[in-house]
Amino acid sequence: MTDRTPPFDPQEQPMPGHTGAMSPQPDHGEESYRGSGRLEGMAALITGGDSGIGRAVALAYAREGADVMISYLDETEDAQATLSLVEGAGRRGYVVPGDIQDPAHCRSLVRDAHEAFGRLDILVNNAAHQAHFDAFEDISNEEWDATFRTNIHAMFYLCKAAAPLMSDGGSIINTASINSDSPNPGLLAYATTKGAIQNFTAGLAQMLAPRGIRVNCVAPGPVWTPLIPSTLPDVENFGKSKPMGRPAQPAELASAYVMLADPASSYTAGATVAVTGGEPMI
Repeated sequence: MTDRTPPFDPQEQPMPGHTGAMSPQPDHGEESYRGSGRLEGMAALITGGDSGIGRAVALAYAREGADVMISYLDETEDAQATLSLVEGAGRRGYVVPGDIQDPAHCRSLVRDAHEAFGRLDILVNNAAHQAHFDAFEDISNEEWDATFRTNIHAMFYLCKAAAPLMSDGGSIINTASINSDSPNPGLLAYATTKGAIQNFTAGLAQMLAPRGIRVNCVAPGPVWTPLIPSTLPDVENFGKSKPMGRPAQPAELASAYVMLADPASSYTAGATVAVTGGEPMI
């Protein structure tokens, strides 16, 4: 069995990172996740679905009976691997590359998902951009803008396009972070957007609740995904300082996203589900 407890091998990748180059390889639930029909007949759009949390959620949704459209930037090899997992579960899947900083692309993603499946029940806003800076002055205007356009502006564009196409029982799930409450200063731009995502989720939940559309967010702690070796220094001890002494594997996040998408969670709206390995969010 692969040891996924730090220390890890020293490693570095160009952004946005690729799964195949990681050591150890992340666990997305390939061997462990067992579905029970909780999302049978539903259709989902997942941004950042090529790798990491997005891949784990796509796999879980497919094994729970949902069709899945996978949105990604340009990581074609990773996206195809996720598609294979969806199709291996006997569900329909599509991969769509493109930059969600573009509002027109966001609108087309939602439209294409609805047309492909004939419905759209679940939107998972998971894609994110982050970069690490030791000095405040090193954060360029362009970097700040790109982080906000990817992490929070795109969420607005996608939700605005999806809400009119969702019927009573629809679910929007946003990926926030432990950084929403406890910002890492080296990830200032990223952490700021994650705080905005938590607030956006709480407000939008109130706006859409009368229409039967539930909006919630998941706040992960450290998770072993390609974003880590491609954006953080010194990954050898990533997650070691947390109460469990390790980062989460993507597979350990999937159940939260399934729970929030499940029609059985019909009274859960405006919630933040913290999956932080014991680190409190207050």
